[in-house]
Amino acid sequence: MERIYFDNAATTALAPEVLESMMPYLTEKFGNPSSIYSYGRETKMAIENARKQVAKILGVTPGEIFFTSGGTESTNTAIHTAVRDLGCDFIISSPIEHHATLHCAEQVAHERNIPLRFVQIDALGHVDLQHLQALLAGHSGKALVTLMHANNEIGNLLEVAAVGDLCEQYHAVFHCDMVQTIGHYPLQLSALKVHFASAAGHKFHGPKGVGVLYINAQTQIKPLIHGGAQERNMRAGTENLYGIVGFAKALELAYNHQDADAQYIFELKEYMHQLLKQNFPEIITNGDAFGNCLYTVLNVSFPKTEQSEMLLFNLDMAGICVSGGSACSSGTTSISHVIKALHNGQSENMIPIRFSFCKNNSKEEVEKVIEKLKELL
Repeated sequence: MERIYFDNAATTALAPEVLESMMPYLTEKFGNPSSIYSYGRETKMAIENARKQVAKILGVTPGEIFFTSGGTESTNTAIHTAVRDLGCDFIISSPIEHHATLHCAEQVAHERNIPLRFVQIDALGHVDLQHLQALLAGHSGKALVTLMHANNEIGNLLEVAAVGDLCEQYHAVFHCDMVQTIGHYPLQLSALKVHFASAAGHKFHGPKGVGVLYINAQTQIKPLIHGGAQERNMRAGTENLYGIVGFAKALELAYNHQDADAQYIFELKEYMHQLLKQNFPEIITNGDAFGNCLYTVLNVSFPKTEQSEMLLFNLDMAGICVSGGSACSSGTTSISHVIKALHNGQSENMIPIRFSFCKNNSKEEVEKVIEKLKELL
């Protein structure tokens, strides 16, 4: 059975060029990067070359790039160390963050007995910057603001520069989850007033299990993981060598083709939306889909009926891969926290579906999905 994959916000297929770059480090170049002999030196060099490459693309210095196991570890490290090492005694987030942020912030706030407040979102799902400023102004201590650049379920984009300016004004620490945007936009982190930024390789055709934590050079923290001197004494544990090499290659490819890929993917999103509205005029588009929004994500809700209740399952049976929300919450049957927050408790009568696209998708696939939806509904 032919499969159609429209869940690229969950993960993307590994690019053949990325696999090719990784293969030598899965075979003959297998040395431990901490070893002093030639096998170790050549793998250590590969890691440092990857670091330089990533830093150059993101507009920062190599010393500000730390390789991790992915976005979740990067985000957890930023939140934990901001409170533990930087003196933050107040956490501000939003109700529609990824659970890597929400659950970590809740845990840290509980353990440290510090307040956690959620900034309001507007009807489209954007962060209310006036409310953010009020929260910052109303606290006399040092705040940690942790907000995502692009929401992984509805795609809404944060005004990162404006949030950075507010954090600077109120001497707050700013962590930005950029897992959905690094590799998709030509970001120059040094031009943004962020202290921490998280990224994950598998969101832009790189390998799973590898990510980056950007830590601004002026931000001094202690390790979260102990046991070795890897990552300049900041993250103990033998490095994911081939993952790091693959991350750098994937980012290079994404950066080199960003404009063309973004235009092509956005046109697919527009086409999907056009056909959905033509055939299912009763659907609701979630978020600011064609405003300040990620070009890869389209989230719509179908009215809840006997036919639509099993829509995700039936699409899967037909070989069509989409999701109802974050991949990290798969296996749950309830409406996601993002959709609930967006519709203020009025979400029980809708079936949300997230379609997320990549350069490997086609208009023919869009048409096939629409035909299957018509058949199922």
